[in-house]
Amino acid sequence: MKHLALQFDRGVETVTLNRPDVRNAFNDEVIAELTAVFLELAKRDEVRCVVLAGAGPAFCAGADLNWMKRMAEYTREENIEDASRLARLLEVIYRCPKPTIARVHGDTYAGGVGLVAVCDMAVAADSAQFCLSEVRLGLIPATISPYVIRAIGARAAHRWFLTAERFDAAAALRMGLVHEAVPADALDARLGEIAQSLVNAGPQALKACKSLLHDVAGHEIGAGLVRRTVEGIADIRASDEGREGIQAFLAKRKPQWVSGS
Repeated sequence: MKHLALQFDRGVETVTLNRPDVRNAFNDEVIAELTAVFLELAKRDEVRCVVLAGAGPAFCAGADLNWMKRMAEYTREENIEDASRLARLLEVIYRCPKPTIARVHGDTYAGGVGLVAVCDMAVAADSAQFCLSEVRLGLIPATISPYVIRAIGARAAHRWFLTAERFDAAAALRMGLVHEAVPADALDARLGEIAQSLVNAGPQALKACKSLLHDVAGHEIGAGLVRRTVEGIADIRASDEGREGIQAFLAKRKPQWVSGS
């Protein structure tokens, strides 16, 4: 990979944006690499969760300036094609059957905020800074908006989308963009604890639970949704993994999917 660094350790795959010289700003090449990597990780049974991180002093500063210069010359059709590739990346990460965790530090701007929002969980260094800066450039955060608004809510989105003000990790925590804000020197330890919780869970149960979350969130509670939840728990109870999990619990032992059991 030209722009990414990959590391696998005991069920956890860490995907690191590796362009520290430009604060991990992304361009069409980064988008293509990230899309390919997440599609591949979705198929690897040994990968139990994925951490998305950034090398150097920032998580992700948004779009690369040189890429933006090229976009300024695009036709509408070319812009649609270009934006579609970013939209596909965001959806691929959001729909990834593996749990995803954003490791956030330093500056996290524009599309970088979108990358945080599409991950299932996000843990930030308390020194991290965020900004939805698009309107300053005469643009709008359109492609990332479904995920960011889902994460922080419409009311907060009105404030931060329209003003393009910077906000800190404490504000990101209050809004729900990140789940925890910890001292920078404790970031990796906390991520390790969360990742271990995911590795200890049933891999098929995690996949089914992510599907459940996507099915339930934002939908009206009606007969169809209730039926989906009934079928979901029935299917997982009857599965080999579900039976093993219950038997292990009753026998007070670790289930077979936990390393060392």
